[in-house]
Amino acid sequence: MRKALVLSLLTVFLGGCASEPAHRDISGIWINQAAIDAAAKGGNLREALLAYGPNLEWDIDTQTAQARYTNGFERVEGKLQPEDKGVWQVDFYGSSATALSLAGEELLQAAADADPQQVFARSSVNVAAQDPLGTSFEKALKTAYLGGQWRIAEGAGQGASVTFLAGGQLKGLPGMNAYALCLAGDCASMSGEYDSLWLQQGETGAAHIFVRNGKQLEIFEALDASQPDEMPQLYPGKREWVLEKQR
Repeated sequence: MRKALVLSLLTVFLGGCASEPAHRDISGIWINQAAIDAAAKGGNLREALLAYGPNLEWDIDTQTAQARYTNGFERVEGKLQPEDKGVWQVDFYGSSATALSLAGEELLQAAADADPQQVFARSSVNVAAQDPLGTSFEKALKTAYLGGQWRIAEGAGQGASVTFLAGGQLKGLPGMNAYALCLAGDCASMSGEYDSLWLQQGETGAAHIFVRNGKQLEIFEALDASQPDEMPQLYPGKREWVLEKQR
């Protein structure tokens, strides 16, 4: 009788444990693949980021109970702790907490007062240990959005091939050897409704407005409509290049 009672209690205990989802390890770099996939269709970059953002990348370490995220212009760190039903909570100093959990192979960020629900995928991008948070997302985005071979259809260097590398290097565009896409923050505020990127040669560079329409990329000089004591308000001026994607 005693043996049967022990077995019965053991069955109840094991059944109760099985009903609680395990806290699977969520350590690693997670990127907003949905935003990247939307941008890769070849439309407005900012619209894609806003539709699936605002957060772009998570860096999570369950061993140290640390979790960080970036939304493109700020990097926020929080304390990670397990909650019930397989949920991890990230507590941020001075702000509300965020709930994270795994849904299959994806990381789910639960909806909160200020943010919608978001889904992230494990990053397969190789980055250096010293690279800042957000590098994995930016490299994946640059590859999806501007990767491949482009040809200058109009502008200086017409007929030449242009390559945008994931690390920010630029080959083939006359007078330029580096670029950066504007994702959020001050550069986005300055360009308003327009997409913008930074083009640079050596230590000298300038913001440009661009329009992506499928396999065509137009790059414009950026003009400023602001007063001297105001934040710049950029708008497109002279069209400098038209690039066409070859492959």
